[in-house]
Amino acid sequence: MNDNKPQASLWQDAAMVLRGVAMGAADVVPGVSGGTVALVVGIYRRLVTAISHFDLTLLNLVRQRQWKAAAQRIDLRFLFFLLLGIGSGILGFARLMKYLLEHHTELTLAVFFGLISVSCVLVVRMIRHWTLGAVLLAVVAAVGAYWLTGLLPTEAEVTYPYLFICGMIAICAMILPGISGAFVLLILGMYPAVIGVVGEVARGRITLDNLVFVAVFGCGCAIGLIGFSKILKFLLARHESITMAALCGFMVGSLRRVWPFQEEGKNYFPTLDQLWLPALLAVAAAVAVLTVDAIARRIVAAQRQREAAASASESAASPHCEKKASHVSRETLSL
Repeated sequence: MNDNKPQASLWQDAAMVLRGVAMGAADVVPGVSGGTVALVVGIYRRLVTAISHFDLTLLNLVRQRQWKAAAQRIDLRFLFFLLLGIGSGILGFARLMKYLLEHHTELTLAVFFGLISVSCVLVVRMIRHWTLGAVLLAVVAAVGAYWLTGLLPTEAEVTYPYLFICGMIAICAMILPGISGAFVLLILGMYPAVIGVVGEVARGRITLDNLVFVAVFGCGCAIGLIGFSKILKFLLARHESITMAALCGFMVGSLRRVWPFQEEGKNYFPTLDQLWLPALLAVAAAVAVLTVDAIARRIVAAQRQREAAASASESAASPHCEKKASHVSRETLSL
C-alpha cells in the first residue's frame, strides 16, 4: 500500500536535520527567510500541512490516547528532526551570523543575495500554470515585499504582551518565503532583545527571566504558526499556481534587503573594484544551490524508480498468490 508520507530512514532523518539547520541559520539573519529554504529544499508543503494538523482532531486523539494516530496526523518524525535542526541552526549560528553581519556585511549579504536570487528561479520552475492572475499577484507581492524591506528599524519597550504579539507576527513572516521573520522583529523593535536572549541561552546563561521571555515569545509563535499554516494549506490546495507565484514575488521583492552594498540604510551601486569579490561569492552561492538541487532531483528520481519497481513487483506477484490460494482452496474442498 502506498503512503502519502515517505518512509523515513536514518539517512533521511539526518538530511532532514541538515535542512532544519539551514532554515534555522537563515531565520537569524534579517532579510533572509527560513520559509525560502523550506521551499527550495522541497519540504514547504509538507511542513505547512504538518503544522496545520495541530487542531481539535489532534487533541481528541491525544485525549483518547491514540498516540500512533496522533503522531501520524502531525507527521511527528518529520517535525521532530526538522525542529531539531532548526533549533541547532538558531543556537549554533546566532553568534556567528551576528559577527559576520557586523564585521563582513557586504560579503555575507552577497552570499545570501546569490542564494535567494537563484532560489527565485527554482520556485518559478515549480509553478505549473502561469496565468494573468498569477503574474499580477507575483508583481503585487514583489512590490509589497520591496516596500516592507525598505522600512526603517524601530526601538520598542520589551513588555510580555507586546513580545507575544511580535512572536505571532514574526512567525508568520518566517514561514513565508522572502519575508524575513528576523527583519520583521527588527521593524517591530524586538530583534535585539530576542537575539540577545537566544545568545545568552546558547552560552548556557539560563535565568528565570530568560525562560519566561522564551516561553512568552514561543507561545506567540505557536499560535500564529498554527493559524497561519491552515490558511497557507488551503491556498496551496485550492489555488496552487497563484499562491506559488505570490511566494515567488515575495522572494524577489526581498532582494532589496540583502543587497550587499548599503550605506545608512540606502542601497547604492558599487565600483568595479568593490564589486568583484561580492559578485564572485554570490555566483558561488548560486552554483552551490543549483548543484544541491540537481543532486536532490536525481535522488528523488531514483527513489521514485525504486518505489515504482517495488510496486510493479507486488502487482505481478499478487495474481500468482491469488491463483495459488484458489488452487489450495479447491483441493481442500475436494478432500
